[in-house]
Amino acid sequence: MSTPAGDGGAVAGPLTAAERALRAAYGEPGARASVMFVGAERIEVLRFAGDGGLVRYATLGMAAEPSARGPAELVLTLRAGRAATDGVLRPLAVLAASPQVEGAVVAPGASFDLGEPLWPEAPFTSVLIGEPDAAAAPVGADGGVLLLPVLPMTAAEAAWKRARGAQALRERWRRHGTDLTDPLRRAVPLAE
Repeated sequence: MSTPAGDGGAVAGPLTAAERALRAAYGEPGARASVMFVGAERIEVLRFAGDGGLVRYATLGMAAEPSARGPAELVLTLRAGRAATDGVLRPLAVLAASPQVEGAVVAPGASFDLGEPLWPEAPFTSVLIGEPDAAAAPVGADGGVLLLPVLPMTAAEAAWKRARGAQALRERWRRHGTDLTDPLRRAVPLAE
């Protein structure tokens, strides 16, 4: 990731509100990268160093194509220094571009199989989109822009979620005290 020389270019409308929401929630980004896709607007991924040794990766660009619940951006929160998580930039940008490119609905409860690890050697190839008030990744909103948490899932968790639903998986994570910010965590115990 690189830090821009200037402001990274002016954004307008919902993207201005989205960037304001991200800055209000997490402070100034330490770095930002941009990814272009054919048939889609540019997607940026901003990295914020947070309190308690957390790093947040947030998209900027998905809000340009509002969903049924209004403009939204994605936020992935991880514990810093445990894995080379900056490799998540492209997969996160692909997910944020999916409404424009594929017509995908990125909303709470939806899950996506990315077909590859979220970052090199990550145990996660899928993600669950959390609720804006999910305790696992606190989020805020500004100007109606939702900041949706991205929750990494192992292959076993993704299969369990498909069979039992997002709420059942979130409850299982809660019951077992799963640290969803741990980039090296194992799958939650799924046996009854």
